Amino acid sequence: MGSDQLADQFQADKFQFVAQAQAERQQQQRSRSLHPLQPSPDLPLQRHDAVHVWRAGQRLLSFSSNDYLGLSKHPALIAAAQDYTGRYGTSATASRLVVGTFDIHDQLEQQLAAACGQEAALLFSSGFQANSTILPALLDRQSLVLCDRLVHNSLLQGILASRARFIRYGHNDLDHLHRLLQKQREKGYSRILIVTETVFSMDGDRTDLDQLIPLANQYNAILYLDDAHALGVLGKNGMGLAAHRPGVDLVVGTFGKAFGAFGAFVACSQAVREHLINTCPGFIYTTALPPGVVGAIAAALALIPTLTAERQTLAHHAELLRTQLQALGYDSGASSTHIIPVMVGAEAAALQLSQTLEAEGILAAAIRPPTVAAGTSRLRLALSSQHRRDHLDCLIRAIGERAIGERATGERSHVSGG
Repeated sequence: MGSDQLADQFQADKFQFVAQAQAERQQQQRSRSLHPLQPSPDLPLQRHDAVHVWRAGQRLLSFSSNDYLGLSKHPALIAAAQDYTGRYGTSATASRLVVGTFDIHDQLEQQLAAACGQEAALLFSSGFQANSTILPALLDRQSLVLCDRLVHNSLLQGILASRARFIRYGHNDLDHLHRLLQKQREKGYSRILIVTETVFSMDGDRTDLDQLIPLANQYNAILYLDDAHALGVLGKNGMGLAAHRPGVDLVVGTFGKAFGAFGAFVACSQAVREHLINTCPGFIYTTALPPGVVGAIAAALALIPTLTAERQTLAHHAELLRTQLQALGYDSGASSTHIIPVMVGAEAAALQLSQTLEAEGILAAAIRPPTVAAGTSRLRLALSSQHRRDHLDCLIRAIGERAIGERATGERSHVSGG
């Protein structure tokens, strides 16, 4: 075989692993693809609703967005983004430690710290970036991390990157965590971190902070909480379940959910903030958040404490939806928030249910492994305060018709987790 033929052979085989992996994903019903959406085109921008989208020419009622308060379309956020862009430009132009720290970054961090009841705050470009790079800056190889079994992948990536020892405790099983703390406390670790979420993004249940905080204090463990899905929706003035809770050492919040914007922050002590400024690569080596985004966040931060009625509506609708789903025989797990899983089980069944709903004009994404454990595929329903009662009725009617059809054919694999 000549050199050209050998080169062609190597070129052809170079990415064989890609084709093989994709074939396996397709066989397992785990392949993913992108499906572009557009906002509803029939209203001017300032009047866009936050719960309808268009895809492939079809108007869909969405139950998959994390825009829990509908703020991504709020006129105040849009106006602030335009104002800040007009005054500061489209980019921060550099990392924070070079020339990327504007006065608006500093002001926002001070406002966030006060709103969360912490000494200080530090902005990041995303929640994933924050978790995956803050944790290695806090840990070393002599550290121990105890984390909830169902924590977000960004937290796991940060823990793994730190090379610290880590042990997962049973999901929301604080008795298990207590036993682990008792067993590990005399082993000479440089520090112990407890890492969990306040509201779990795929299950919609909560960590019991009233028990967790004293437990961390008892063993002098650093308590690191991801408050992303509670921020804006739960807690004092809507600032999350970790806000104004003495004993919480670090709390990460994100702006791409109830804040209707983009980016993230960590609230912590001033000493920890200074440490991260000097050691956290996700902060040091990243261009600062653009001014328009900072403006939208600032506007949301001003609005959120005033949205008590919207939060009450969200909680009421979530309870109503859980009750109706359970009446139809569907398992919504331990959800107690605006995130409600419809447990299905098999990947193919979750996809089929999602596709059935889409044919009825409802967008409810199927969540499959590896995002969730094998055998726990589901629809993840994410409610917005902008959903009306008739929107919920439409969803329940479509799911109920599917359930009736399955009972008629004896196919109940997705009901009650079967």
